[in-house]
Amino acid sequence: MSRFATRLTFAGFGLFLAAPLAVVAGVAVNEKKSLTFPPEGFSLAWFGEIFTNPEWFNALIASLVVAATASILAVLIALPIAWFLWRWHAPWVRVVQVLGLAPFILPPVITALGFLAFWSELGVYGEPWTVVISHGIFFVTLPLVTLTLGFDAIDPTLVEAASTMGADDRTVLGTIVFPLIRPYIISGLAFAFVLSLNEYIVAYMVVGFTVETLPIKIFNALRYGYTPTMAAVTVLFVAIAAVVFGLIARFGDLPKLLGAWSPKDE
Repeated sequence: MSRFATRLTFAGFGLFLAAPLAVVAGVAVNEKKSLTFPPEGFSLAWFGEIFTNPEWFNALIASLVVAATASILAVLIALPIAWFLWRWHAPWVRVVQVLGLAPFILPPVITALGFLAFWSELGVYGEPWTVVISHGIFFVTLPLVTLTLGFDAIDPTLVEAASTMGADDRTVLGTIVFPLIRPYIISGLAFAFVLSLNEYIVAYMVVGFTVETLPIKIFNALRYGYTPTMAAVTVLFVAIAAVVFGLIARFGDLPKLLGAWSPKDE
C-alpha cells in the first residue's frame, strides 16, 4: 500500500471516529430546544445553562468532587500494591494484583450489583461517600497498571547504590523511587479522574437516588424530553478529557506512561 493510500485510510478512520462527536457538537450549538442535526441556528446558551441552571451545576460539582476524591483513593490503594509487587516477589502479592485488576475486568453491571449488595448489607446504601469508595475500588486498575509500569522502569542499580551507601527503605522510597514514579502517579490519577467523571452504572446503583452526578442527571432528564444541554455536557466531558490527556502528553511521555514503545527508550 502506498503512503498516500495509507494516509487516506487513516484519515477515513479518523473521520469515522470523529463523526459522532461532530454530530453531538452540532446539536450542542443548536439554537432551538431540540436534538436536531444539522443545527437550526447557532447558540452557546446550552453551555451556559450547565453553569446557570442549579440542577445542572450541582450535578457538575457532584461529579467533579466524586471524580477527584475517588481518583485520589484509587492511587492510594494502587501505590502500596505496586510497590509490594516491585519490592517483593512473593506469590501472594500476585494474588493481590489480580484482585486489583478484577473490578475493571468484570462487566460493570456485575461490579455495580456487588457494590449495591455490599452497601445495602452494611445499611449505608445511598450515603454520598459510598460512591467515592466504590469508584476508588472500581478504577484502581488504572493507577495500578501505570504505577506497575513506573516501578518496572526504575533502574535497580540506583536502588542498590543507595542501599550500599547506607540509605534505608524509607530514604530510598522518598529520594529515589517517588521522584521517578511521580509521572506515573499523575497519569494514573488523571485516567481514574476522567473515567470516574463519566461513569454511570456504579454511581446509579450506589447513590442514584441521593446524589445526582452529571451522567445520572442526563439519564434522569431524558424522562422529560431531549434538550441540547445534554449534548453540551457531552462536549464538556470530551473537552475535559482532551485537556487532561493533552497536558500529560505535553509534559510527560504519554506512550511510555501507557506502556507503549517510546523513542526516549532508545
